[in-house]
Amino acid sequence: MYGSRGVGAFTGGRAAAVVLGAALLMTGCSSSDDKGGADAGAGITQQPKEYAPFWVNPDGTAARQVAQLAEDGKKAEADQIRKIAQQPVAEWINPENPEEQARGFTEGAEKAGRTALLVLYNIPHRDCGQYSQGGAADGDAYRDFVDSVARGIGDRPATVILEPDAVLHLVDGCTPDEFHEERYDLLKGAVAKLKGLKNTKVYLDAGNAGWGNPDQIHEPLTWAGIEQADGFSVNVSNYYSTEESIAYGKQLSAKTGGKHFVIDTSRNGNGPYTEGAADERWCNPPGRALGETPTTKTADPLVDAYLWVKRPGESDGECKGGPKAGEWWPEYALKLAEEATP
Repeated sequence: MYGSRGVGAFTGGRAAAVVLGAALLMTGCSSSDDKGGADAGAGITQQPKEYAPFWVNPDGTAARQVAQLAEDGKKAEADQIRKIAQQPVAEWINPENPEEQARGFTEGAEKAGRTALLVLYNIPHRDCGQYSQGGAADGDAYRDFVDSVARGIGDRPATVILEPDAVLHLVDGCTPDEFHEERYDLLKGAVAKLKGLKNTKVYLDAGNAGWGNPDQIHEPLTWAGIEQADGFSVNVSNYYSTEESIAYGKQLSAKTGGKHFVIDTSRNGNGPYTEGAADERWCNPPGRALGETPTTKTADPLVDAYLWVKRPGESDGECKGGPKAGEWWPEYALKLAEEATP
């Protein structure tokens, strides 16, 4: 589960990712000019490269929603959803055809002169059998998965967020002890494999500001390969403010040799939800808002980027009226956009 601890459910929407990855592989779907090839339906283009060098997928779910709303004459709603569609969001690689997906996304990004933002979330015994349970069948299957992703990326630019919650769940007791040694080995191997690529940056996930004390996780991050990684990620799929996330990240950086970090700001515009049952605050909380848009121009030199790792508008799970985890929820997406600071 997610909460102060986990990443939130992300099990749906996989078929779309598979189809999109294949489509990008065949078409590239973006031109090589600086605007990245606008999608004919939604008119989505790239953000200025000096501000946000990450790829905006012109055929993402939000972009298709914009096109449909415009076609239906709902201009005001289309303008709101465009706040999501026009920003670079992460592509979560699923295990069905990882090489094809990674190749498709990175080729699309390269043709637009941008960097693909990818998430690997397939560690064995993922999420301790909770909302986002699943992952690779065993260690060998996971190594094959990482190898396939690496082949798909090749020499093209990519930034990878590696295994949200995987280290955290080793520390908080969620993952059974018998899986710990293997998980550290798998994470360290994944970091090494991906960092062996020419133009790939890797950020190992390190929880969020509401979870606990950095003293509890800095050594496990070392065992998982943080020294070879570019840094770590914080606040993935959570709602803690950017200021809180910077404070947490800086404390952890000081204990990991000054490592830099990135912050998921996708839905933290109004901070965390504080009402209702504590164990359900993480799931589709009402009144939340889009946070700072993705950029490498941040408020602290240790923060490499604000990123939208969790894809705004996708459900956390079947709670508070939401659809299955990972599925696009138009009503929630609209509320996130409407609550956002202009």
